[in-house]
Amino acid sequence: MIKYQSLHHVSLTVTDLEKAKHFYENILCLKELPRPDFDFPGAWYEIQNQQLHLIVYPTSQTIRKDKTLNSREGHFALRVENYYDTLNRLKQNNVNILEKPYGVSGFAQIFCADPDGNLIELNVDQKDL
Repeated sequence: MIKYQSLHHVSLTVTDLEKAKHFYENILCLKELPRPDFDFPGAWYEIQNQQLHLIVYPTSQTIRKDKTLNSREGHFALRVENYYDTLNRLKQNNVNILEKPYGVSGFAQIFCADPDGNLIELNVDQKDL
């Protein structure tokens, strides 16, 4: 049996590091972490005790070609403190969103995508709406 302590990080491929960094730092408000001196560009971000790693890889086979927001596509989810503050922040920055505040999952969801189409869910427990 494997016993897990926590999720350590999620890695996503991006094609334009500056565009990706602008999105994750200035729109999603993530804090960049120091990153080892790899032989390829990228960025690391802190999310509580976990991390998000961006890897520049223009020929990646995992970048979504169709940028349409669909909650059934592969994605990662971040729990946020306030649904409406998050929604307003995204709208103020003209981020395309898909709202699912009252789905059967039990949490209110906002889906968006980074500049490369990596899908992100931002959510709160529905009872906290």
